Amino acid sequence: MALMGNAREQQPSDSPIRKRAGLRCRGAPLRLAVAPTTLPALPMDPQLALLLAAVLLDALLGDPNYRLHPIRVLGHGSIALEHGLFARGWAGRLAGVLHGLAVTLGALGAWWLVHLGLDALHPLLGWLWDVYIAYSLLCTRDLLEHGRRVLAVLDDLPAARERLRWLVSRDTEGLDRGAVVRATIESLAENLTDGVLTPLWALALLGIPGLIMAKAISSLDSMVGYRTERYRRFGWAAARADDLLHWLPARLSVPLLAVAAALTGQHWRAVLPAARCWHGALASPNSGWSEAAAAGALHVRLAGPVSYHGAWQDKPWMGDAAWPEDLAADDLRRALRLVAVAAALAVVVALGMFLVVRG
Repeated sequence: MALMGNAREQQPSDSPIRKRAGLRCRGAPLRLAVAPTTLPALPMDPQLALLLAAVLLDALLGDPNYRLHPIRVLGHGSIALEHGLFARGWAGRLAGVLHGLAVTLGALGAWWLVHLGLDALHPLLGWLWDVYIAYSLLCTRDLLEHGRRVLAVLDDLPAARERLRWLVSRDTEGLDRGAVVRATIESLAENLTDGVLTPLWALALLGIPGLIMAKAISSLDSMVGYRTERYRRFGWAAARADDLLHWLPARLSVPLLAVAAALTGQHWRAVLPAARCWHGALASPNSGWSEAAAAGALHVRLAGPVSYHGAWQDKPWMGDAAWPEDLAADDLRRALRLVAVAAALAVVVALGMFLVVRG
C-alpha cells in the first residue's frame, strides 16, 4: 500500500496553482483553473515528520483517555464479533483465525477510509489523521506514568496494590512492598517490548498500516490469547501471531537495555549473561528476554511464585540467588530510569530504521 507522501510528488515552486483564472473574450463565462491541492512543502519527508510528531506528542501528552480511543473501538468490535461466532458454535482454531483477520483488516479499513476522505478534502487533513492515529497507538509515557503512580503511593500498600492492578493480571491482594515493586518492574520490562519497541519500530518500517497491525495483534492476544477452556483453541491464532510479532524486538531489547544500563550507571555487564541464563524462566517465548535483562541491569531477583485467580504458580526466579528480592522504592526508581532511557534509545533506532528503509 502506497503511503502518503511517497506516491505524491511535492508541488514545485513554479506551480500552476498560481494561475487563478483565465478569461474568454466578449463576455464568456469566467473559468477557474485551480491546480489540485497538495500537502504544503515540509522541510522533511512527510512520513518522517509523522514519526517524529507521534513520538513527541506521546512524550508530551501521553496516551489519550476517552471513549472512542482506537484501541477501545477495536476491543468493542472484537468482543462483538467473538460473541457472534460463539453464538453460532464457531469456537475452534479456524474461527479464531477468521476473527483475527476480520478485526485486523477491519481496523486497517476504518483507518484507510477516513484517510481517503480527509485526503480528498486536503492532504494536510489526511496527514494529521495519520499523526493522530500514530500518537494514539504509542504508549511510552503511559507505561512510565503507571509505574510512577505505583511508586508515589508505595508507602500505602492498599493503594499501591490497587494501582498495580492497572499493570498486571496477577492477584495483587496480600502482596508486600517488595512483591509490589517486583511486579511493577516486571511489567515495565515486559511492556518495553510489547508496548514500546514493537509498535514504534513497526511505524518506522511499515508506516501506519504496520503500526495498526502490530497493535491489533497485541490487543487480540491480550483479549483471547489465553489457555483457558474458552480460548484454548479460539485464541490459538492470536497467541501465535503475537509470539511471532514480538520475537525479534524481544531479543533486541537486550542490547538496548545494556546500553541504557551503561548510560544510567547500572550493571550493564550483567545484562547479556542474565538474559541468556534466565529468559526461559517464563512460559512466553518473548517476555523473559527483557525481564531477565532488567534483572541483570538492576541486580535484583524478579518473577518467582505468583498467584493468578487464587491459584499459586511456582514460577522460577530470575536473577542470581545473591541479588535481593525484597525490593524497595529506590529499585523502582532505578527501573523507571532504565526503561525511560531504553525507550529513548528505541526512538534513535527507529529513526535509523526509517532512514535505511527509505534510502
